[in-house]
Amino acid sequence: MKKISLISTLKKTFKAKKATVKKKSSKQITKIKKVKVAVKQKKAKVNLKQKKTKIKKKIVKSNIKSKINKIDKKENPETNNLLRIPKSNEQKPEIKKVKKQDTEKKEYKVKDYVVYPKHGVGQITEFKKMNIGGIEIEAYILKFEKDKASGMVPVNKQSHLRPLATINQVNKCISILKSKPKIKRSMWSRRAQEYEAKISSGKIYELAEVVRDLNKGDDLMVDQSYSERQLFEKAYDRILNEFQIVLNMSLEDTQKKLDKALKRNLEKQIEKLQQPKASEEVSEEIAK
Repeated sequence: MKKISLISTLKKTFKAKKATVKKKSSKQITKIKKVKVAVKQKKAKVNLKQKKTKIKKKIVKSNIKSKINKIDKKENPETNNLLRIPKSNEQKPEIKKVKKQDTEKKEYKVKDYVVYPKHGVGQITEFKKMNIGGIEIEAYILKFEKDKASGMVPVNKQSHLRPLATINQVNKCISILKSKPKIKRSMWSRRAQEYEAKISSGKIYELAEVVRDLNKGDDLMVDQSYSERQLFEKAYDRILNEFQIVLNMSLEDTQKKLDKALKRNLEKQIEKLQQPKASEEVSEEIAK
């Protein structure tokens, strides 16, 4: 009988256990490898899908751009030619400069009186052709006698001017001046802006309304601010100048007519009328 030693038996048992452990670990490793390969394959598939979608989007965008360019070429080929980069052999397009202003028929003649809204009545003294910045301009030269100033209005902007009022319009203005003033209850600053806008509009009826509303007559008890007086005098002078030219009267006579409609300085006018009568009576008494 052989002797069975403990050491040999222990060695055999430990070797058997190690072999089983190794076998188990190899199986697990193969499983892990398979899982990793599957994950990599899934990732590769996802990346391929993403790339395909990006490529499709780019293709769609390029197709849309090409369609838009085709439409633009059909609609406006001139702009397309300008946008195209010229080659060295091709001729460069020439830049055309504007050499003349838009032509219009002359509505007014030299020596005609015209109303320019911002300055009032002026006379056309000259019709001039001039060159400003390489552009030929035709313009009216206006002279404002009261302001002792001159101005220039191009022919293509003659719509800003207006002819003098007719006699019927003057009579209507006088009836406006005789009517009752229509004063709003708003702040003076707002009313002043409205009056200024009416004056600068150049319309004769609106001028008459401003003169009527700001007129205080001979009532010295009524307080009137400096700005009110300024606006009144501005409107009064403009309407006076226009009336004088239309009615072909002297400045004093037109002023009397205006003041009579506005009921201004009536006492002074009565005194002037009474003075020659009194002097006549004194001369008759001396003669007796």
